[in-house]
This record gives sequence, structure tokens and C-alpha cells, in this order.
Amino acid sequence: MPAKHLIITLDGPAGAGKSTVAKSLARRLGISYMDTGSMYRAITLQGLRQKINLADEKVLAALARRTKLGFKKRRDGTLDVTINGKNASRAIRSVAVTNHTFYAAAAPKVRAILVAQQKAIGRRQSLVSDGRDQGTVVFPKAQYKFYVDADFEERFGRRLREMRASGKTVDPKTLRRDMQERDQKDLSRKVGPLKKAKDAIVIDSTGLQVEQTVDKIMKYIQKA
Repeated sequence: MPAKHLIITLDGPAGAGKSTVAKSLARRLGISYMDTGSMYRAITLQGLRQKINLADEKVLAALARRTKLGFKKRRDGTLDVTINGKNASRAIRSVAVTNHTFYAAAAPKVRAILVAQQKAIGRRQSLVSDGRDQGTVVFPKAQYKFYVDADFEERFGRRLREMRASGKTVDPKTLRRDMQERDQKDLSRKVGPLKKAKDAIVIDSTGLQVEQTVDKIMKYIQKA
């Protein structure tokens, strides 16, 4: 590794491939990978299970405070999210959770709670962390910041194939609309919006395989 304690952030829109790229990058560097979006999904899952009003920020924040989120490290370095000690990595990927995570992501009080947890994890260990605001809010002093993007049609196609490969029944028209709405929500929310850090390096993954994208990122890291 180029540094004893290394933080690398990957931000970008849904379907850009940043999570898969981040996992592979972490494996190459021999450090942990943290999917911060899984934390917002976990709170959303708990909210749906308890049938709370997700639009009520106070209620949602109270849920976030009493929910014990954790991470269990896999052999490949990936940190699986746990809810009150139970692995929730598969449950948080449901369509219902995906379509309702915006509430948690846009709630200032919830973000404050989860961002504090993310910062604490980053202080304890080297990380490749991906999300929407990692380089701008969570780790503004990260040694390396990347903004991974791809054109919409490619992002849509990737997400469609990903969901079908996992056995989910997907209506392409609905998925397209959901992704367009999510893009708009991510860009326009008042707290922690999707935004490229001024010092982030843009990585266009359009037409590239995962390892090709990782190769592009590694070139910048190896220059240090």
C-alpha cells in the first residue's frame, strides 16, 4: 500500500459500477471495503419491518439510534452489514428497500448518525469506501478520491442484468423510471447530495469491464 493508513473514496450515481469496482480495488490493495449505502438500506429495512412512517425524520432518526449496525468482514475484505447482530446483506437489496432508501438518505439527523459511524470506522482501519458523499462529507481528507460514472444507458443495462442475475423479476420500464427518479433525488437532496469533490478524479467506466476500471484507478494510486 502507498500509505500505512489509507482511505480511498469512490462516489458516483447508481449503476456506475462503483461498488463492484471498490470491492475489487480493496482486494488488490489488501484493505477493507465499506459499502456505506448498505447502512442507509439497513435503516430503511428496519423501518419497513416495523412499519414506521419513513417520511417522519424524528421517528426515523430514533430508529437509527436504537438500531445496532455492524460490519462482518469476509475473506475478500468486504464488510457485510449486520442489523442487531444478524447479517442483512441480502435483505437490504430488495426492490422495496431500494425504492424507499431515499427517506433515510435525505434525512439530516439520520445522515449525521451514520456519517459519524462511517468516520469512526475509517479512523480504525484502511478503507475503500463508496457512496454518494464519501469524498465531500465523510472523508474530505482522503488520500485518493474518485468519481466513477457511466452514461445512463450503460448504467441502466448494468443494473437490469445485475437484478435479473440475482433472480429478481424486473420490469425494464419501471427500473428505468426508478433510476431516473433516484438520480434526480440524489442530486437534489439538501443533505449529502451526490456531488463530485473538487479534487476527485473522474473515472468513466462506460464500455469498460470491472477490472479495466480498477486498472485505471490503480494507475493513479501507483503514481504516488
